[in-house]
Amino acid sequence: MLGRIFAVMQKEVRQLGRDRITFAMIVGIPLMQILLFGYAINFDVRGLRAAVVDQAGTSYSRALIGDLQATGVIVLKPPSPSVADLRRRIDAGELSVGIVIPADFERRRLEPDRPAVQLLVDGSEPMIDGIARSLSSTPMPGRAGLQQPAGRFFEVTTEFNPERRTAVQVVPALIGVILNMTMVIFTAAAIVRERERGNLELLITTPISSGELMTGKLMPYVFIGLLQATLVLVVGMWIFDVPLNGSLAQFYLAAALFIASTLTLGLVISTIATTQLQAFQMAFMTMLPSILMSGFVFPFDGMPKPAQWFAQLLPLTHFVDMVRGVVLRGAPLMDLKVQVAKLLAFFVVTLLIATRRFHKSLD
Repeated sequence: MLGRIFAVMQKEVRQLGRDRITFAMIVGIPLMQILLFGYAINFDVRGLRAAVVDQAGTSYSRALIGDLQATGVIVLKPPSPSVADLRRRIDAGELSVGIVIPADFERRRLEPDRPAVQLLVDGSEPMIDGIARSLSSTPMPGRAGLQQPAGRFFEVTTEFNPERRTAVQVVPALIGVILNMTMVIFTAAAIVRERERGNLELLITTPISSGELMTGKLMPYVFIGLLQATLVLVVGMWIFDVPLNGSLAQFYLAAALFIASTLTLGLVISTIATTQLQAFQMAFMTMLPSILMSGFVFPFDGMPKPAQWFAQLLPLTHFVDMVRGVVLRGAPLMDLKVQVAKLLAFFVVTLLIATRRFHKSLD
């Protein structure tokens, strides 16, 4: 009996050795998790993108700006000329924190019971509100350059989520996470399934082109994805009171672009994998970094720069910005054109790769 068991073990080890993708998963998943949780995921968030509207323009206001930047919590971007422009940049996702120093700052800072500076915080992102509120403990510049306790000098306004409810931050981004999981899996096995069932030989004999086949496989799943997005949005609005501050039509446009991008990623996987098991394994490999590095749970600004550069290659990163911008911040897609352009570029590149690889397999 032991001999037979040992023979089966030898057979299984040889089979794993021939399956390079499975072997890569054995090594790749532990390495990915330790790198993500040990390096990319950071709860001590620093370097939040911030901008200032300094209507006072005094030495004390400039000293305050320097003190705020010295905390390391924020990284100052070019200042805004007005509060309206500052709010527009927050709506577009360019900033996480806005600092408004009013024209009567000099008088306000001498009145302990009156706020002298307003902090506008993007409440659509998780953890940002609590981190930004730590700025309110920064001492204010006093007379003769001495530091005064912060007291009530700072007025913190949480934009788009004044009640600071977690569901408001999570549910819109959850639409992208769910679509990313289901759409990639649906299409990752598409070409592999055709090959395993023997349908690929039939498709080769037809006049259908590679592009037509890819398009035909994508379209049904686009409608399925839009149905899933609608379901999550309706449930979020009904049960969790998630507001829809933007245009519903623009929400569907953003969702359709993201769905198409994730579907083409699944098609690329399906042209690489030789079995459906391999396709599912490779699809899983894309999900973990997408969820952890997209800003869905952990603030994007808290990740090291190399991790942020890698996250830019993930379509979910851009959709999270888009869906929070449209649903919570009420921003039009025109203000989110950078995220739209990156997602569109990802879709075009992955579609070309999938079409080219499938054409080569026909040869």
